[in-house]
Amino acid sequence: MNPAQSEATSSLAKATELKQRSKNLAIRIVNLFRSLSHSPDVQTLGKQLLRSGTSVGANYRAVCRARSKAEFISRMSIVVEEADETVFWLELLGETGIVRPERTRDLLKEANELVAIFGASLRTSKQNRSA
Repeated sequence: MNPAQSEATSSLAKATELKQRSKNLAIRIVNLFRSLSHSPDVQTLGKQLLRSGTSVGANYRAVCRARSKAEFISRMSIVVEEADETVFWLELLGETGIVRPERTRDLLKEANELVAIFGASLRTSKQNRSA
């Protein structure tokens, strides 16, 4: 296998892993949402989390199908934004006492890691575009 093939294989493996991680995050968020009380305030916050948390994986799949560098950057910007918003809603649910912090700890860790990974990818793409 030549270096270009090796790099492509590595990129594909990373993309596959990130697709699975973002999908797993969405599944965990759906499960958390289902466990929330049905009071109006909790449901409003929960729906915000549900929307942003499931959007990360769906939009990352779109990133993987980008047809150009500009489309990749545009779609990846949405992924970073949605992942960061997910962190916000998880923090809010924990800090308001709606959900016990130990219940959101691992979800927050994963969401923050995904923000960092997707953000780094976005920054690299933007730097490579202007280079």
